[in-house]
Amino acid sequence: MAKSKVIFFCSSCGASAPKWLGKCPHCGEWNTYQEEVIQKETVAEEKRRSWAGNGKGESVKAVPLTNIQTGATPRMITPDGELNRVLGGGIVPGSLVLIGGQPGIGKSTLLLQVAVQLPAKVLYVSGEESEEQIKMRADRLPEGRADCYILTETNTSKILQQAQDIQPQLLIVDSIQTMNSPHLDSAPGGVSQVRECAAELLRFAKETNIPVFLIGHINKEGDIAGPKLLEHIVDCVLQFEGDRHNTYRILRTLKNRFGSTDEMGIYEMRAEGLREVSNPSELLLSQKDEELSGCAVAGTMEGMRPMLIETQALVSKSVYGTPQRSATGFDMRRLQMLLAVLEKRCGYYFSMNDVFLNLAGGIRVEDPAIDLAIVASLISSLLDVSIPSNVCFAGEVGLSGEIRAVSRIEQRIAEADRLGFKEMYISKYNAKGLDTKKFGIRVMTLGKVEELKGALFV
Repeated sequence: MAKSKVIFFCSSCGASAPKWLGKCPHCGEWNTYQEEVIQKETVAEEKRRSWAGNGKGESVKAVPLTNIQTGATPRMITPDGELNRVLGGGIVPGSLVLIGGQPGIGKSTLLLQVAVQLPAKVLYVSGEESEEQIKMRADRLPEGRADCYILTETNTSKILQQAQDIQPQLLIVDSIQTMNSPHLDSAPGGVSQVRECAAELLRFAKETNIPVFLIGHINKEGDIAGPKLLEHIVDCVLQFEGDRHNTYRILRTLKNRFGSTDEMGIYEMRAEGLREVSNPSELLLSQKDEELSGCAVAGTMEGMRPMLIETQALVSKSVYGTPQRSATGFDMRRLQMLLAVLEKRCGYYFSMNDVFLNLAGGIRVEDPAIDLAIVASLISSLLDVSIPSNVCFAGEVGLSGEIRAVSRIEQRIAEADRLGFKEMYISKYNAKGLDTKKFGIRVMTLGKVEELKGALFV
């Protein structure tokens, strides 16, 4: 018989204590400790787990570091090229992957699409939807293989027993906040339940070498709900971003033990499911019939992927006493810094004007190379002079008004050349050792922001 133990957990940070505390000593929050009854597993119950170990009773032995070989683990390649990109080249056997995002963003659709199209046996576990609901959603997706099993269950012991019987090559759990462990006497979604269920699924993945995908809900702050420990124990954390009312979705890598964290995948939400966007530059460039002021194209990098994004600025006379400042997809503090540089170094005064900034496509960019394009769009809107549509920019703006060099400038220039741009403005410090003759685009160099006025706004 399992032994019961009462422990108090903080619902904010997940800290534990043997007794109730008014204030959590770890995070400083008040009245967050909740009572949890934990049933500790006995040795006999541990041995009765059908999925535990390899059944041979072999003990684990330490291996010298020099005898360990890397790169020998074969990855499972999915039909989704964008998902393979953010995972670092495919699904690693025995890995635990967590996908978070807003409600209705497409997390379940993405993994169900992978489950029905993957040429392998997949077990899809849902604690939120019925079998009929999953079938209705699967019917809208492109036809795939029929080797996909659906299980509507929230008990982790029953789920792992079914996984042991079916022996899938991939296990998907939707979602981790709905799972409950029979070893804990608490409601699903609590701190202790999320931690215990994630630990059981992690152990199952490592001992059976079956990869497990978890879907996680997010809170009001945009972080994954539950204890922070959940993000620590998983191998990979993916964030599904985008506006529910916008058709485009972005899949970012926040943590990856088997690849780079600088990768990003772009999808388009359609009635028949998520479509991969293999050429994001054409997506993020607005289609317009005439040239308008306040528009400039920036050559940015998302990880190893070059992209051209259109920046849109609107500068108008302020009607109210305090001028408004608004930025969509860009850091507000960075925008205020660029406005201060333009006023101090170039003599462009925005103090009595409202400034609105938007990045086309609903994407958020943190690459400093977008500064030069934003400065050009702000000046263009202030002077009401349009920038030619075949011109793009790539450069970081410093506090003294200098245009600093950016990384991977050759990839940015090649992407602009591929899309048919005729001219590109970069920092003169990037021109050292750069062979511009191999590109079909004219490369112009600038040293200070003041030089931009003479080059475009004469």
